[in-house]
Amino acid sequence: MKITALLIDDDPNLRSGMRGLLSMVAPEVEIVAEADDVTSGVAAIEKWQPQVIFLDIQLNDGTGFDVLEHFTKNNTVLRSQVVFITAHEQYAVKAFRLSALDYLLKPVDPDELKSVVEKLKKSQNETTGISHVELLLENIKRQTNNFKRIALTNSDGIHLFEIADIIRCESEDNYTTFYIRNNKPVLVSRTLKEFEELLRDHGFVRIHQSHLINLTFLKSYVKKNGGYVIMADQTHLPISQRNKERLQELITKTL
Repeated sequence: MKITALLIDDDPNLRSGMRGLLSMVAPEVEIVAEADDVTSGVAAIEKWQPQVIFLDIQLNDGTGFDVLEHFTKNNTVLRSQVVFITAHEQYAVKAFRLSALDYLLKPVDPDELKSVVEKLKKSQNETTGISHVELLLENIKRQTNNFKRIALTNSDGIHLFEIADIIRCESEDNYTTFYIRNNKPVLVSRTLKEFEELLRDHGFVRIHQSHLINLTFLKSYVKKNGGYVIMADQTHLPISQRNKERLQELITKTL
């Protein structure tokens, strides 16, 4: 089954390279049009309504974020999935991940491209939700690592939460369950390791192979019975031996 795609990038060499990579690793993706700036990119999206948009960050007359902002400002539904192509700063990459949006780093790796396309095929009937885009734009405009919200996507849809409201995360195989203040648990098809990398700068610490906790909601650290913590939601969670010293250091710093 063909996947129609639009390529928006101001570098003709990169566009040519992407066409070559796609023909090699994902021939089912058909580039129906190309654009090199914000104005032509918006026009092409409105004309072609592609299933996928490969969108560069830096464009001749602005940024890829300006393309998306055109649709959010006009409250227009973007009926495409968006994959960003970027050589941008680390904070931007983290913003993509917190917004649950796909991205490719320059120079584009064929295996990474193939992986992204496979993911797109599995979610071919989905679109990049307006909430994803709005959260991304909110985070990008901060120009900092001080992000406030995270997008969690599961079979029910897209859920936006304040990071400060997340009590803890618990893993089971390749799934992670989020326990959030005043909300039902949310099960997400991503590993705990991914979220540990995203949240460690927000006061979260891995205490066990299966548990990542927000120190704000830590009530007690009990040393007996092998060591465990009591969280604000009254759960008792074990602490692995190798994480005890790190946890004690962090608790001491907060006192």
